[in-house]
Amino acid sequence: MSTTLPPTTRLPEQAWKSEPISEPDYLRNKRGIMSWVYTLDHKRIGVMYLIGILTAFLMGGVMAILVRTELLSPSRTIMGPDAYNHMFTLHGAIMTFLFIIPSIPAALGNFILPIMLGAKDVAFPRMNLASWYLWVFGAVFLIAAMALNGLDTGWTFYTPYSTTTNSSVISATLGVFILGFSSIFTGINFIATVHIMRPKGMTWFRMPLFLWSLYSTAIIQVLATPVLGITLLLLIAERALGIGFFDPKLGGDPVLYQHFFWFYSHPAVYIMILPAMGVISELISTFSRTPIFGYRFMCYSAIAIAFLGFLVWGHHMFTSESAMAAVIFSALTFSVSIPSGIKVFNWLATLYKGSISLTTPMCFALSFILLFTIGGLTGLFLGALATDIHLHDTYFVVAHFHYVMMGGSLMAFIGGMFYWWPKLFGKMYSEFWGRISCLIIFIGFNWTFFPQFILGSRGMPRRFYDYKPEYQGLHVISTSGAFFLGIGLILCAAVFLHSLWRGRRAPANPWGAATLEWQTASPPPLHNFVDDPVVTDPYDMADFELQRDTGDYVRRPYTPSQSDGTETQS
Repeated sequence: MSTTLPPTTRLPEQAWKSEPISEPDYLRNKRGIMSWVYTLDHKRIGVMYLIGILTAFLMGGVMAILVRTELLSPSRTIMGPDAYNHMFTLHGAIMTFLFIIPSIPAALGNFILPIMLGAKDVAFPRMNLASWYLWVFGAVFLIAAMALNGLDTGWTFYTPYSTTTNSSVISATLGVFILGFSSIFTGINFIATVHIMRPKGMTWFRMPLFLWSLYSTAIIQVLATPVLGITLLLLIAERALGIGFFDPKLGGDPVLYQHFFWFYSHPAVYIMILPAMGVISELISTFSRTPIFGYRFMCYSAIAIAFLGFLVWGHHMFTSESAMAAVIFSALTFSVSIPSGIKVFNWLATLYKGSISLTTPMCFALSFILLFTIGGLTGLFLGALATDIHLHDTYFVVAHFHYVMMGGSLMAFIGGMFYWWPKLFGKMYSEFWGRISCLIIFIGFNWTFFPQFILGSRGMPRRFYDYKPEYQGLHVISTSGAFFLGIGLILCAAVFLHSLWRGRRAPANPWGAATLEWQTASPPPLHNFVDDPVVTDPYDMADFELQRDTGDYVRRPYTPSQSDGTETQS
């Protein structure tokens, strides 16, 4: 009879024994820079995405620290008002378009999705490589705005200011336009891969929830991103050629730009958060040793979030639309909280009576649930018309956005990094320092952004360089928290880097997880699997046994039943 292993036997601290490798792994199969430049291997493309995305995150993070430092005191602290406008604009644009949107799908998704499907690669490897180069070119154009005249429009590029300012709007928007093509290519590839490359036995409702989340995200990428691309082309045409689309002086309508922009950008919120929800589903199930609760509802809720995300863009414009439109969008905003709530309650139900291991990935998963819940609940205040009028364009919006995007997407991204790091690079990391980094990040995050809820409720407007002296105390608290958060992120990076040089060798399945990527070596060989993987229930982990000499988990062998000839567990 199957039993769940006690938690004390799951994660041994002794060094792993070396295992013979029958085929070179993807990192050592071919050497030299050109083998990476022209690679069609989804794993190497995922690693290149990871390096680029983390570089963008570093840039955006440094800008965030500079912005918070400036806000330590009213008026000038370390920079003038123009430099401040450029800094917070580039922080928002880099974090949104270069980091959060592509982080989980492009980096972790590119690496894990084909292996989780038991496939050799994605459906269109050359399109996958093209998407990476489009991301690089888009990043170059966006960051070039810093070297030219800067960018001071805010990351939303609102008209008519974006058509009249002297900053580098065309360079930045052209960069975002190119990044949109990268996102579309990735989405098409993921949809095709899930449809045509699932192995025999993996039906739609035997797919891991991470695949469901990437599939739902890909639908949004393919359908919503062209709207942003067309909108930015119209903005470029108006700015360069004087054609009146959005500028009232030219016969245009600036509110039309807001409709176009948010028709993409609110679904883009779910491009950021849906993959994060998929990561959390994997972590919660694996480290509670419990099959995911309400699996089908989790699948349907992912599709529901993708669908409803297209219907709520108007809640960003409650102050600039008719009363009837505001009421309709408010009701739709509350409706999208239903599938999100289903996921949160199902994660909690999965944890209930589970055999929970507080590993580093699990610590980040639990942090995600708390922070995302706070972000979601504060979103109800912004979805209600009576309270939104007061809170609109205040620091309450800044705090809500960061609790959902950073407390959600970033925490899940880091948790996914810790979870799949042994598979990506074949190295284990220090669990102690990983947990410490999670604790510091969690405390620093709340220390930074929770005071901003209070600032916003007291009327502090966002994006302002100067402010009244009575707001200074909360700004000082928020800025000191930002430095503490930065320490946590630096420690997290140090844990990863230390593992690459000094980490113990990772076994194929250090967590005892049942999804297919753990059936191959760590790191995987060039074509992912030496032997064809066996499709099983992705959340049936009861029959794994720990091999103490290697630190690996393997399934107990099947033996024929003496009574009826069917296979049973020994």
